Amino acid sequence: MPVSEGVMDGARRGRGLSGGWAAWRNRLIASPRFQSWASRFPLTRGHTRREGEAMMDLVGGFVAAQVLQALVSLDVLEDLMEAPRSAEALGKRHGIAPQRMVALLDAGVALRLLERTAGGWRTAARGAALVGVPGLQGMIRHHDVFYRDMADPVALLRGEAETGLAQFWPYVFGAGGAVDPEVTARYSALMEDSQGIVAEETLDAISLRGVRRLMDVGGGTGAFLRAAGRAAPEIALQLFDLPTVAEVARRRFAEEGFAVGAGGRVTITPGSFRDDPLPRGADAISLVRVLYDHDDTTVRGLLSAVLDSLPPGGRVIVSEPMAGAARPNVAGNVYFAFYCMAMRTGRARTPAEISGLLAQAGFTRIQQPATRRPFLTSVVTAQKPAAADEV
Repeated sequence: MPVSEGVMDGARRGRGLSGGWAAWRNRLIASPRFQSWASRFPLTRGHTRREGEAMMDLVGGFVAAQVLQALVSLDVLEDLMEAPRSAEALGKRHGIAPQRMVALLDAGVALRLLERTAGGWRTAARGAALVGVPGLQGMIRHHDVFYRDMADPVALLRGEAETGLAQFWPYVFGAGGAVDPEVTARYSALMEDSQGIVAEETLDAISLRGVRRLMDVGGGTGAFLRAAGRAAPEIALQLFDLPTVAEVARRRFAEEGFAVGAGGRVTITPGSFRDDPLPRGADAISLVRVLYDHDDTTVRGLLSAVLDSLPPGGRVIVSEPMAGAARPNVAGNVYFAFYCMAMRTGRARTPAEISGLLAQAGFTRIQQPATRRPFLTSVVTAQKPAAADEV
């Protein structure tokens, strides 16, 4: 199909305007007449359709997220893992009219989480993968808080919104913000459920060879330490976290066969890195999903404390979701960027920013080992200068 004269006239006029090639391109693509032509022209219609579908995904993304939460809250994905079921049966179980249950299930099909069969609906491959990611469903279930915080994103950006996530994760404001055992149990359970896969990614990216004692600062109930302990049976383990977490951590270690306390392999030291000095004696310290919870001032203080606690040549391991630099990513620059904003403290940093903070604290030999799934976590490691390095 020939290009319409009107479209070409618009393109020629666009080239003559200020702003360069990109501005001309944007004016051309924003033209309804150009879009109409491109959707029909054989060489552009496939690209135009894909871009249109992607745009619709963005427009309806908030609804898709709510559909996801409904599927998870009702345990639909798990219920349909083994065999298909009808909308009538599922609707009766959950008190939802059959027609509305069909709407939910077909929405799940559109999101490729479910699939239709002769016997009704069943979990699709993507839905099964979601079920298999430890902690992911727990994160989705608590999104009702995050959704409310994102109801007015402009107010959130301006710092005008009172956010629920600031109450969900009170420990980020210091030890005094996390004294309620029920609150502590709630966020500790969510962290524990999702920490296993983060530990797997981190331990695949680094080596613990030569480490005698690993201390996990802000390690919650010890999920990362237990994974590290299984991967490296020869190292001693030390957990440093708030007092309200310590007793739960002690039970978790005991349940998995780790001896805790005097003469045992595991030492649990209650405390807050914002208020208390870090214990000495570890030659490696891990900070797993810790830095992005806090502002730069708190992070600088923590990294200085870590440097002071380590012996010459000691290592620090930072693992958490990170933002992209020249190539922003959805996990770091969309989800965790706004999640941290709603927490009212911290931010998703790039590996280069974390490396810079480590260098400012006095660390050297800073490295950024690649992880297999950077959308889950990225890693930065560094070393305290050895005596020979300081000469």
